[in-house]
Amino acid sequence: MEHNSYIARRRAKFSGIGGIPVNIPYGTALEVREGFILFDGRPVCAVTSQNAYDYFSQDDDGCGRERGALVAAIISCLERRDDGYQARWDKVWGDPLCQKYRRPEHEDFWLWNYDFFNAPVVDLYHIARLIGARAQ
Repeated sequence: MEHNSYIARRRAKFSGIGGIPVNIPYGTALEVREGFILFDGRPVCAVTSQNAYDYFSQDDDGCGRERGALVAAIISCLERRDDGYQARWDKVWGDPLCQKYRRPEHEDFWLWNYDFFNAPVVDLYHIARLIGARAQ
């Protein structure tokens, strides 16, 4: 499914398509055309790129800010190398809902797929509660 609108879930500062510098403030509304996120009518990255995953959240349902906060909280919580690190990951690996958001081509480690970054907020709340992540 191609989404029509995205929002910057944090300041996006990187080299965009063609090496053009990108500096998009938090909360900026962005449109999508032919698989590319546009800012001021110019493509900055593909919707399936790492830059899209790192900086933007789809906002077709008006929940882009909330989705972005949840994605950031989940990723941050799972990256934290404390005593609960392995226990959190064990919960993710064992949860059926989480499985639909795992890239299956990597059997021995976890990578979130495109659908995770565009997931319904109810699914993201489930994952956040599962691992004890708190969205800001």
